Amino acid sequence: MTVSSPSPSAEEPFRVFVGYDPREDEAYEVCRRSLLRHASIPVDVRPIRQPDLRAAGLYWRERGPTESTEFSFTRFLTPYLAGYRGWALFVDCDFLYLADIAGLLACLPSSDPDHRLAVACVKHEYAPAEATKMDGAIQTVYPRKNWSSMVLYNCGHPKNVAALTPDAVSTQTGAFLHRFAWLDDDEIGEIPFAWNFLVGHNKVDPADPSTQPKAIHYTSGGPWFERYRNCDFAELWIKEADELKADKEKEKQKQQQIVMANGEKEKDEEGN
Repeated sequence: MTVSSPSPSAEEPFRVFVGYDPREDEAYEVCRRSLLRHASIPVDVRPIRQPDLRAAGLYWRERGPTESTEFSFTRFLTPYLAGYRGWALFVDCDFLYLADIAGLLACLPSSDPDHRLAVACVKHEYAPAEATKMDGAIQTVYPRKNWSSMVLYNCGHPKNVAALTPDAVSTQTGAFLHRFAWLDDDEIGEIPFAWNFLVGHNKVDPADPSTQPKAIHYTSGGPWFERYRNCDFAELWIKEADELKADKEKEKQKQQQIVMANGEKEKDEEGN
């Protein structure tokens, strides 16, 4: 089996698939901006939108009461959407990146002689105490919770190709998918928790630089929900969101200036 490098090629940027939910549109936009702003490598960020997958006949699962977002299961289509080739990243939309994604890729082992690694993630031991999260969604507790919230996929790995088909993602149990039950333990690589830093769970040790978050995960809910407006690290997300709004306003003004300039040009041509 051939396992390609996770680094982007000259022909194609590194692909990042972000779970999208219309309730968290702003969160998606902020996540995307933070990814691109810090990246030193070419990156292609793509939202996973459930309605599009349904329209294409790639997803037909009925939504269950414990699915807090539209991407609770569609996330597992990442290898399929990547064409079962190369490496790709899936990440929830409620992330804020503070570091270069090239550093995340560098966490993968440089040598995998048996080509065993199928995925890599932060192996959290996380049992939330709250009964609800976000805007009142049910908070579920299960083994390996939050492992699937950010995953580097070796998309062409035979077990991913066999297990993560549109049919399987639409029919398999949540336990099978979220616990990576199609893989052996040694096929699941480990990434430092700083790349999936759970707000309210992980802690920063001022004496240990490795505990400083590189990607903040507002897993229970972020500042885009009123309930979590003052959560830990809220100021960082709000700053990124404000900068995003400023960028959009600048682009809007730029487009208006172009329209006005074109209008003046047409008047001049008519006058001549």
